[in-house]
Amino acid sequence: MNLSIIAITFGLIFVAELPDKTMIATIVLSSRYRPLPVWIGAAVAMVVNSAVAVLAGRLLELLPHRWVEAVVAALFAAGALYLILGKESAQTEEGEEKADKVRSSRGVALGAFTVIVVAEVGDLTQILTANLAARYHNPWSVFVGSATALVTVMGIGVIGGRVLLRVLPLATIRKVAGVILVGFAIFTAVQAATG
Repeated sequence: MNLSIIAITFGLIFVAELPDKTMIATIVLSSRYRPLPVWIGAAVAMVVNSAVAVLAGRLLELLPHRWVEAVVAALFAAGALYLILGKESAQTEEGEEKADKVRSSRGVALGAFTVIVVAEVGDLTQILTANLAARYHNPWSVFVGSATALVTVMGIGVIGGRVLLRVLPLATIRKVAGVILVGFAIFTAVQAATG
C-alpha cells in the first residue's frame, strides 16, 4: 500500500463527502435514533460503496491510458461544477427525504445501511473513488483512503454534524471541495495531453 495515495484519496473523498446528501441523512437519522446503530449501518454502507467504486475503477484501467486520463479529467471537472454551482438546500432536502424513510427503531442499522448504500450509488464520491483507482493503479490504497474518509464523515455526521455545519457553512465546504476538484481536473487534463 502507498501512504501518499491513501492520504490523497482520503483528503479528496473526505472534503467531497462533507456537503453530501448522505452526510445530511446521517445527521437526521442520528437525531431521531440511537447514534451507534446509525453509524454502524452508514459505515458498512460506505465500505461496500468504496469496494464497488474501486472495482469500477479497475474496469476503467482496461481502457487506453490517455482515454482514462481524459475521462478522469472530465469527471473531476463535472464534480467541481456540481459542488461549486449546486444548491446546498437541494442536498439538505434530499438527505432529509432519505432519512425519513427509516421509521422503526428496530431496524435502525439496516435502515441506515439501506438509505446510505442506495443514496451513494453513482454519487460524486463513488465516481471520484473509481477515477482514483483507475488513475493510481493501486486499488487497495484507494480503497483504504476512500473507505476511511467515508466512515469518518459518517462518524462526524453522527457525533457532531450539526456543530460542524454551524462553524463552517455547507456552501463554504462545497466551494472548497469544488476548487480542489478543479485543480485535479486541470492536472489530469495536462497529464492526458502530454502523456
